[in-house]
Amino acid sequence: MEKKTIVISAVNLVEGGPLTILRECLDALSQSDISLEYKVVALVHSRKLLPSYSNIELMEYPLAKRNYLFRCYYEYWGFYRLSKRLKPYLWLSLHDMSPRVKAERQAVYMHNPSPFYKASFQVVLHAFTYALFSWFYKYVYRINIHANDYLIVQQQWLRNEFSKMFSFPRERIVVFPPLKEGDDRIAHPSTERTFMEEKGTVLFFYPAFPRVFKNFEIICNAVRILENKRIGDFKVVLTIDGSENRYSRKVVLGNSDLRTIRFEGLLSKEMVEAYYDQSDCLLFPSLLETWGLPISEYMSYRKPMLVADLPYAHETAAEAEFVVFFNPYEARDLAEKMLRVINHDMEGANHVSAAELESPMVRSWIGLFNILLR
Repeated sequence: MEKKTIVISAVNLVEGGPLTILRECLDALSQSDISLEYKVVALVHSRKLLPSYSNIELMEYPLAKRNYLFRCYYEYWGFYRLSKRLKPYLWLSLHDMSPRVKAERQAVYMHNPSPFYKASFQVVLHAFTYALFSWFYKYVYRINIHANDYLIVQQQWLRNEFSKMFSFPRERIVVFPPLKEGDDRIAHPSTERTFMEEKGTVLFFYPAFPRVFKNFEIICNAVRILENKRIGDFKVVLTIDGSENRYSRKVVLGNSDLRTIRFEGLLSKEMVEAYYDQSDCLLFPSLLETWGLPISEYMSYRKPMLVADLPYAHETAAEAEFVVFFNPYEARDLAEKMLRVINHDMEGANHVSAAELESPMVRSWIGLFNILLR
């Protein structure tokens, strides 16, 4: 009897978290009985990005990443012809767009929350391309979305928003939180500081790539409030230096006079972990996240975190200790809560209760495929 086919479409995933998702997906499939019961075909940008799998066929599409014209061609025309040839039982797209394909079952992994970003006039003025991208993505998501049997998201707030925006049944939106390494919550041992800080100085750290929704400016505004009050027993390390893009240049040039901020630039994973260890408090003011990985990574250090009071952050910080939520649009609120950390006053820092996730919800790739294939 000929095996049924599973197609994993991931031609747009080439780096960072999305590429990790693809690797985890294929690793799980290759090590499970699913790869014995089904023929698995993965559509990828390049074979060089992935290990070799004896039981998964890789098909390369290097042009799909070149621009959106090529991408749309494949999603709405090229893959339709491919699906007629492969006759897949399941077509799973790991990158947001719902292709026009012939398959008995179809699903799409939604990992870009851009459609839910409410851009201010200032953002439109200084980051017009991103504001246009957010608007564009809302309509990209809408195309063919109801051809899917399931949508896959990382958090429950995204399930709620996708269901509301696209009138998609909640019971067919699967919540699949990111896989966590070392999820045993073992505290990391503290080591002697290697950074040139005065004794007793509180070190705040915010690791993020400079995109407009990362909200670096609220930290700068809060620091300015503290410096104007002549409070100086702290330092803030930000992972931008003005060379990355126009947004970071604007933030750095506008705040270069602040004595207590160090614009460190982009850091290696090893340096980020070193700052996690050496810092006293994580700052995370981002206005939009699919997950918010630094929150998860910092939890095991069991140190204070000042986190944006937004739905994504409440879900990501579930089970964390010493968390204080602040208004990510109000610099005075952040400044007040930073001052409490500086004064070693942890009033209001709480253990965050575990989020109660509704069904369908899974914790593994095999659990996800059991839903998609059943």
